[in-house]
Amino acid sequence: MTTQKSFIPLNIALLVISDTRTEADDVSGSILAERVLVAGHRVSEKKIVPDNIYAIRAAVSNWIINDTVNVIISTGGTGVTGRDGTPEAILPLLDKVLDGFGETFRMLSYADIKTSTIQSRAIAGVANGTYIFCLPGSMNACRTAWDLLIKDQLDHRTRPCNLVQLLPRLLEK
Repeated sequence: MTTQKSFIPLNIALLVISDTRTEADDVSGSILAERVLVAGHRVSEKKIVPDNIYAIRAAVSNWIINDTVNVIISTGGTGVTGRDGTPEAILPLLDKVLDGFGETFRMLSYADIKTSTIQSRAIAGVANGTYIFCLPGSMNACRTAWDLLIKDQLDHRTRPCNLVQLLPRLLEK
């Protein structure tokens, strides 16, 4: 007898990194929030912080120590300008880096933006049992990352494997 597995909703925190966006004009964070909810997950919190590595680290650190947050997705600050510091803020917090995420994201982005994809420093990893995805700030980048990578990995019905099935084992010693 075949049984269909039930969907497991996760608590996902969203962080918008920008010196100029507000809740009223934040398109990328809104796109992510909508997609998270449509997929059946919960937006546990959404915040906008400036492009400042310490503000980014503070917000993410608070979520990493919160046992109810399963996933953190940030948007913005992954470029190469002087103010882009999301990878520098997040990498020291990670216990493990998911190298395949950034590599695959850039491969998928190439179809839309060609060689401009080399400017993206999108990263992902795990910290204290929490998955963290750092996306570029453009709405197209958020759509690409969620629709083609993150959504299926946050659904434990995805085969052959997914990130949700590993959640209980992330803190193993």
